[in-house]
Amino acid sequence: MTNLSVRETSRVLRAAVAAAAVVCTVVACSPVSNNEGETSGGDQSAGQDSFGTPADPAAVKQGGKLVVALSAEPDALDPTLSRSLYSRYVFQAMCQKLYDVNEQAQVVPQLATALPTTSGDGRTVTIPLRPGVRFADGTAFDSAAVKATLQRHLTNARSARKSELGPIDGVDTPDAQTVVLRLKQPFAPLLGALADRAGMIMSAQALRTKGDDFASAPVCVGPFKFAKRVPQNSIEVVRDPNYYDASKVHLDAISWRILTDASIRAANLRSGDAQVADSVSTQDVASLRQDAAVSVLQSQSLGYQGLTINVGNVDGVGTAAKPINRPLAQNAKVRQAFEHAIDRKALVDAVFNGLHAAACSPISPASTFSSPEAQTCPAHDPAKAKQLLAEAGVQTPYAVTMLASNTPDTLRLAQALQSMVKDGGFDLKINPVEYSSLLDEQDRGNFELLQLGWSGRIDPDANITNFVGTGASQNVAGYSNPQLDTLLTQARQAGDVEERRKLYGQAVTLLQQDDALIYLYRQRNLTAVSKQIQGLQVYPDGVIRAAFAGFGK
Repeated sequence: MTNLSVRETSRVLRAAVAAAAVVCTVVACSPVSNNEGETSGGDQSAGQDSFGTPADPAAVKQGGKLVVALSAEPDALDPTLSRSLYSRYVFQAMCQKLYDVNEQAQVVPQLATALPTTSGDGRTVTIPLRPGVRFADGTAFDSAAVKATLQRHLTNARSARKSELGPIDGVDTPDAQTVVLRLKQPFAPLLGALADRAGMIMSAQALRTKGDDFASAPVCVGPFKFAKRVPQNSIEVVRDPNYYDASKVHLDAISWRILTDASIRAANLRSGDAQVADSVSTQDVASLRQDAAVSVLQSQSLGYQGLTINVGNVDGVGTAAKPINRPLAQNAKVRQAFEHAIDRKALVDAVFNGLHAAACSPISPASTFSSPEAQTCPAHDPAKAKQLLAEAGVQTPYAVTMLASNTPDTLRLAQALQSMVKDGGFDLKINPVEYSSLLDEQDRGNFELLQLGWSGRIDPDANITNFVGTGASQNVAGYSNPQLDTLLTQARQAGDVEERRKLYGQAVTLLQQDDALIYLYRQRNLTAVSKQIQGLQVYPDGVIRAAFAGFGK
């Protein structure tokens, strides 16, 4: 990546993280950062951000079905339970949120009519709602539905949203168009959470009818509504006539077809069997850019790819951590040794043609919350790795089994890791599984080492606490460090950017000492789109926005 591309992508992420930074004590103000110098339309050269442009209504046909070739199957289509990036693609078309993130990664109202107002003590947050909105089942969207959704997020035993919503103590509904959140203490990341799955509002009637089976027939507010799902094959949504802004919707339907092989996705795009291919392989980017019928949208991710080590997840995610009788789980020196055995730059250069960036932290170096402490990177040092294994009393080669998705790109990464860590004294074995099975196995704790990533959010808390906080809903490592919990809680309550920056630097130091999660690289969001399609966009949050796209005339 050239210096120019680093500067360009840095602007995107600075805008993104500024969105979180300006969320003051709780959610009292919105980000207004300018994304100057950034390109947003058309196809760009390697490294430059290209998000796509909104459709020109005069140039778009009405009707047609958009087919998206999807790299992995989404998990449950239930905003309370979902943990997959791929489900967010589908939700974007059929489950709108109280707030959304725009191209500049600024938080903007969606089902709310304005940004929240917050009391002086930061503990009361008032949200005004759109009037006259209906769910796909025809029932009214109102404050009662918001309350029912948030309470479900907070109380469902399998909820992945509970820790995202933090210290909500109660939800009041003074009238049909007003929701008041009562907090136990100020909570800086709240607005960012409500701009993601925690802010997706579900039909109260559907929740009563379906309960924990909501995902079988999800009902939300959106341009499209759920039609059918064929497991391991496809998901289809159709235009919702109840949608409040129906004039912006051009397509009749969107179909997501599961094609885990990147080369097959690219072939479907070229043949016209699909108009969009997500997660383009870095092996295919150059040839797709040379195709006059295709555009490649790209942006630097807000998230990371990494390795999670099971240090205490015995009875399933969310349960109390228990000891695991493996050196890798018991002794931080063994985990540190594994990290020292990895050459991140060589890894991304060899496996991903240098399109991705090495990462050692959940905080991007372009982030407002970054610091030298947050970007400290343990050196690639195989000799140090062997020394640490010897100090831990572990015989080499030490065998470790890694669970990974069975996609070609991930298998290339796994095989490169396998070869690389040999010099550090490790014998890495690879257990490839289908993506949705991988999610199930990680939640159950049926793994020793896991390769998986996170697409990223605008507030750093959402990239950290939910994965490493004690008892957090996506802490599949079963990791617990009370000192870290204290730092993350302080950062959640802090209203000052500099204070949060300092706290996150300290948190990263602790994370690298314990190494329950080893960060590897930050990927670029790469999406290929047929030039027949107008209006498809992908922002730095990585979500494909297809709801207002259409076929060109």
